[in-house]
Amino acid sequence: MHLDRRIERLTTVARCRQQGAVVLEDIYDPHNAQAVFRSCDAMGIQRVCLIFAEEKPFDPRRIGKLSSASANKWLSFEIFDSTPACLDLLHAEGYEVVATVLANDSESLYEIDLPRPLTAIMLGNEHRGLSDAAVELADRKLMIPMRGMVQSLNLSVSAALCLYELTRQRLARGIEPYLLAEQAGSALAEEFLERG
Repeated sequence: MHLDRRIERLTTVARCRQQGAVVLEDIYDPHNAQAVFRSCDAMGIQRVCLIFAEEKPFDPRRIGKLSSASANKWLSFEIFDSTPACLDLLHAEGYEVVATVLANDSESLYEIDLPRPLTAIMLGNEHRGLSDAAVELADRKLMIPMRGMVQSLNLSVSAALCLYELTRQRLARGIEPYLLAEQAGSALAEEFLERG
């Protein structure tokens, strides 16, 4: 009976996964990335793209088990050695890339409308933020308004807020069009059963 419950749980989670992606550019601290992975899993975002153009690459499946609560076991990762390579692929697949950046023309998280199933939220290095290339290649810019003296948040907090708002808007519209296609969800369920 325990095994049946496990299979049911894995299948249910796989079929609740959303379309879309999170892109992390040149993250310095793997533990920060792992905390982002935990938010991705919690909000049902399956796809994570990691760009290592400047920082030392790390294997997202092998580190940070405690900070990710093993969320890295359940996500799909893609590794890139340049920002254009990653964003060109996403654009070719029909993604709208939304860069998180503090700029005059950034849309507020309170006001931005994110209607597209293929939306990629892109976050940058803990100290430098996103590269100029990332901002230029993005389709839109997003900022999280702040009222304090400090005008930045921890990477994982920023990711969680953005993914929460993305998911909130999708639930308000009706989540079904944003979920993985039935065939993709079934294939993912099979993967989960192999991993589990």
